[in-house]
Amino acid sequence: MIRKINETDKEQYMIFTEHFYNSDAVMHPVPKEYRESTWQELMRSDEYLECFFVEEDGIAKGFLLLAYTFSQEAGGKVCWIEEIFIEPEYRGRGLGRECFAFIKQNIEPVCKRIRLEVEPDNFRAKKLYSEMGFGYLPYEQMLKGR
Repeated sequence: MIRKINETDKEQYMIFTEHFYNSDAVMHPVPKEYRESTWQELMRSDEYLECFFVEEDGIAKGFLLLAYTFSQEAGGKVCWIEEIFIEPEYRGRGLGRECFAFIKQNIEPVCKRIRLEVEPDNFRAKKLYSEMGFGYLPYEQMLKGR
């Protein structure tokens, strides 16, 4: 089951994000204050961000963080899958696929494009994303700032 987080979920959210940012799925950790800032924005509005817990038998096993923007190139609203994280002991049970089914049913109808990033060596994630219909963009990204 996928459910939107609420104000009582902060502790679990912080645990999940700490685990995510200390995993092989990311290139570097993110400071706690950034994750705190994200939490504050999640509680303020769902205009830019939404977060959902992935539950099984009523227990949160991971999370899905979505960010929104507008793209002239895409012709409308774009959803970035910022983070999908399932605790390692619960992987391989279809929870990631459940996230993508949720996105297909609830996000794709209102967004023109769905984007995500993946670490070059995260072959398991790449396989899943490809199976879910994602392809590679021929862009290189550039960054200024943190």
